[in-house]
Amino acid sequence: MPTATTHSPTAVSVREITKTYPAQGGQGVSTAVNAVSLTIEPGELFFLLGPSGCGKTTLLRMIAGFIEPTAGSVSFTDSNGARDVTHLAPEKRNTGMVFQSYALWPHMTVAQNVGFGLDVRRLSGMEKSARVKEALAAVQMEGFEARKPTQLSGGQQQRVALARALVIRPAVLLLDEPLSNLDAKLRHELRSEIRRICKSSGLTTIYVTHDQKEALSMADRVAVMCAGQVQQLGPPRELYRRPASRFVAEFLGETNILSGTASEGALMLGHGKLSLPTAVSGLVTLAVRPESVTPVHAGTAGSLDAVVAESEYLGESVQLSAHVSGGPALRASVLNPGDSDALRPGAKIGLAIRPEDITILPQG
Repeated sequence: MPTATTHSPTAVSVREITKTYPAQGGQGVSTAVNAVSLTIEPGELFFLLGPSGCGKTTLLRMIAGFIEPTAGSVSFTDSNGARDVTHLAPEKRNTGMVFQSYALWPHMTVAQNVGFGLDVRRLSGMEKSARVKEALAAVQMEGFEARKPTQLSGGQQQRVALARALVIRPAVLLLDEPLSNLDAKLRHELRSEIRRICKSSGLTTIYVTHDQKEALSMADRVAVMCAGQVQQLGPPRELYRRPASRFVAEFLGETNILSGTASEGALMLGHGKLSLPTAVSGLVTLAVRPESVTPVHAGTAGSLDAVVAESEYLGESVQLSAHVSGGPALRASVLNPGDSDALRPGAKIGLAIRPEDITILPQG
């Protein structure tokens, strides 16, 4: 059974939170997080996603209480009302933290590591044993109580770190790049496990990562960050399908960026014409995902004439780069390609793109 919470689900409100540091050389300041405002709903699995240095971990640590904000506020709201935690010590916020490095005590057993937070809270005896057993069951680590961390795999250590955060029954669970030290196969396996645990426990969870696939596959909502600010906020599907900027489009996976002058809802692309989703005219910048570019027979009505430049066979898919006649190269992803020889370099093909799969990006 998953670890139950003994409190009502908690909402997290971040208002105009800012963190600055003295700049190198002592001239001015460097801004790590710049006036960010967010509301994380009760029981939500919320992701902070962005490249290294974008401010996501600094923001998480301000929510946890490990970093004092320069300005702004953090509050937790449950059935007892709102509580301003901006200047509270970490141990008084009732948050559970899972670190990238696991941070397990090597001299302690699994059970001792998981129960450490209960020792701090002066919980002992049968209740402590029951809570530790419950937390280990939630992460499927029953039977490992007597082992030391050095006797566990990386994935098992991460499960123990998660159990240690769950055992205190936190109001908010905070995860900082928890899967980044694991191999790709194990990361994939643990994604669904962590989501299952968080959702079945009803925990409000804030998860930091730079891995787009983690965010897209696990999150209820995602805040994409760059240079200390939130660039776009929304459900994964919305962000991927309708990015609000070139940065978001390119950060959330491969994309074709096209620019030109549109006329009455169409863009001339080389010797062909691309129909747009709206009757826009003037300078446009477009984003088109490779999987939305469909190779068809050369000369197919409505398609762009092209020649395959590169073809990479990956088993489940073929990744293409094809030069549009008189225009740019476009990347295409073909799932279950079958006879991939038809997509060999030098082959003449058509490229079909549906208007509804095109995103018109803001200029500038």
